[in-house]
Amino acid sequence: MDMLVKLYDLPDSRQLRQRLTQAGVSLRRALAPEKHKVIAWITDNFSDYWASEADVAFSREPVSCFIAVKDGKIIGFACHDVTCRNFFGPTGVDPKAQKGGIGTALLFACLEDMKHAGYGYAVIGGVGPADYYAKAVSAVPIEGSDVGVYRGLLGAKRFEG
Repeated sequence: MDMLVKLYDLPDSRQLRQRLTQAGVSLRRALAPEKHKVIAWITDNFSDYWASEADVAFSREPVSCFIAVKDGKIIGFACHDVTCRNFFGPTGVDPKAQKGGIGTALLFACLEDMKHAGYGYAVIGGVGPADYYAKAVSAVPIEGSDVGVYRGLLGAKRFEG
């Protein structure tokens, strides 16, 4: 299912970002010369589908992919405006770095970027953890969006409906 977020009513994320900075995590927009490294990391840790979507993020101006880096290594990523305009995702965090707020900070980085681009709302496409998004950004389900824009995705049994 897809979920909808009111970008004009996002919680303040500054404390979370400060906490991550103090923990040595840098959160920033990916740079074009890093594309090959970011795409390879996503392919190795998640899927070719997500890597393809992130590849599109590097064609946006500005790049619509954010990364979390610690000790010079990527530990998470999030993109927006890739499969569809006004959509958040994909996003992922290294399992060893989960539960520390990195995913939430990446979510906020993208949603705040979308807000600054002039969007009033954002769609979180193909949501996995609906309860997480509801709690983090008050996202609500979009009725009738069970398969959504991924309907007919080649080779993905989940979306072939």
